Amino acid sequence: MSSVAAAPDGVLLVDKAEGMTSHDVVGLVRRQLGIKKIGHCGTLDPIATGLLLLTIGRGTKVQDLLMSEDKEYAGKLTLGVTTTTQDRAGEVAETKPVPQLSEAEIRVAFDKFRGDFYQLPPMVSAKKHGGVPLYKLARQGKVVEREPRFVRVYRYSINGIELPDIDFTVLCSKGFYVRTYAHDIGQTLGCGAHLKSLRRTKSGRFDVADATTVDQIKQLPRGVIAQRILSLPRVSRMRGA
Repeated sequence: MSSVAAAPDGVLLVDKAEGMTSHDVVGLVRRQLGIKKIGHCGTLDPIATGLLLLTIGRGTKVQDLLMSEDKEYAGKLTLGVTTTTQDRAGEVAETKPVPQLSEAEIRVAFDKFRGDFYQLPPMVSAKKHGGVPLYKLARQGKVVEREPRFVRVYRYSINGIELPDIDFTVLCSKGFYVRTYAHDIGQTLGCGAHLKSLRRTKSGRFDVADATTVDQIKQLPRGVIAQRILSLPRVSRMRGA
């Protein structure tokens, strides 16, 4: 009998740490598992944490299906400051005083971005224009015309208001930019806003509570990490559940 285990196929749920790119996480898991064929579903910005689905081996064949799932995020926006990237990673573009807004006034702004609507992708994004990612054009100081994207917010909740910060949760369709959501809510309230923090909590029926942290991936033996990979039949059952 061979002592070399077959390379696993499936999906590994990872809780991405802040400061890493999604590509960084893929590189880490490739090194830890000794597997080259790994992809990821749905890019998370470096400031974001939370659920990142990694497709491993033949699991890469279901990557597009997994990316089409709805996502849930917990975020915090800060009113009164707009930035060049619509989140705290960018440079301050404009500051405005924040009025003493009531919860009712804030809810009216959130309600404007509920259900189906069009969202303009930010310049600092991975969306491509003429084959070039927008963020690369943005670094060159270029602003190009973007096609608005049809998106959906299924539901949201306002979890806390401590002006200028607002904590919220949003369940949205694929291709949704939460930092643009924060920016647009700020514009609606008349004082501007940017996304201060973001955590992806769910993707389809997959939950960050079941994910392996980056620190665990760095510390656990290869075999233990491999055991946490969800098999393709199990992934299929979860998608159809």
